[in-house]
Amino acid sequence: MSREISAEKLGELIQEPNALEKLVATVQPETIADMRQIMSSMSELANADLPDVGATVLDEVAINDHMCAMVVVPAGEGPFPVICYIHGGGWVCGHPRDYQKLLLRFAERGFLCVAPDYRLAPEFPFPTPFDDCLEGYRWTVAHCDRWGGDPARAAIAGDSAGGNFSAAVAAALHGEPDAPKACGLIYGAFDFALLDGALPTDDEGVVASGNSLSTRAYLGDDWERLLTDPRVSPIHVADKLPPCHIVVGGEDLLVKQCDALEVELKAHEIPYEYYIDDGMPHGYFQLEVFPQALVGIERLSKYLHTTL
Repeated sequence: MSREISAEKLGELIQEPNALEKLVATVQPETIADMRQIMSSMSELANADLPDVGATVLDEVAINDHMCAMVVVPAGEGPFPVICYIHGGGWVCGHPRDYQKLLLRFAERGFLCVAPDYRLAPEFPFPTPFDDCLEGYRWTVAHCDRWGGDPARAAIAGDSAGGNFSAAVAAALHGEPDAPKACGLIYGAFDFALLDGALPTDDEGVVASGNSLSTRAYLGDDWERLLTDPRVSPIHVADKLPPCHIVVGGEDLLVKQCDALEVELKAHEIPYEYYIDDGMPHGYFQLEVFPQALVGIERLSKYLHTTL
């Protein structure tokens, strides 16, 4: 890595004008370990000053012998609508604990949240992470009533790689009784062929460099054949998606991914909402220093309440 970045330095950078450009100049990940260090700094910053919303946080709830979940139970009486939240991290890093503050914000708005801790590439390449997310969602629906959740009102949501998994899982479950009733797709990747040829060059900066590292780590040497697999690029099965709320920052390199998904949803007459938040970089939903973070969370929550 050109330079490691601390949570303190990250916090300074994102508050400056042209935050994304400055972050790109500062951090250029060259390895998966670099990406994981960046995620660790992001997590420290994102989860500072956790809100006291009366929710109960249960960590390491066993799903099976290789996967746990974080469960965040809202205050009050159920039954609650349910969000199975799939964390981001470029298919190679991240953990539900990195998203505790975001999950608390959804719980503050009355949702029972279940966040599976799926296995990561490159230690566990495709299809293992996808299979874990599929199993995590099914487990969520089957067990959410333990904490007052209503399995008939379950959605799947996620950001970045988690948005990719959320759309892919929802499409895979199309037609099944427990299929998600809605998707919350937060700056997700939906067509790997649009990720600058799936192997973008380093001069595209931190997001593109991460794409280059993580797509190869996730798909391995067989990446070219897998580009159109619907479990990898769910845009090819957009007709199987439930109602979707799509959101992306205007400075995010994944805008074209979201634009492309909108075209497909419109063509197949799938109900959706789509927002591009001007000036926002990748990852802003976790960073409440950005004014659009809480705005976006509130918008998505209202959509899910209405749709579920």
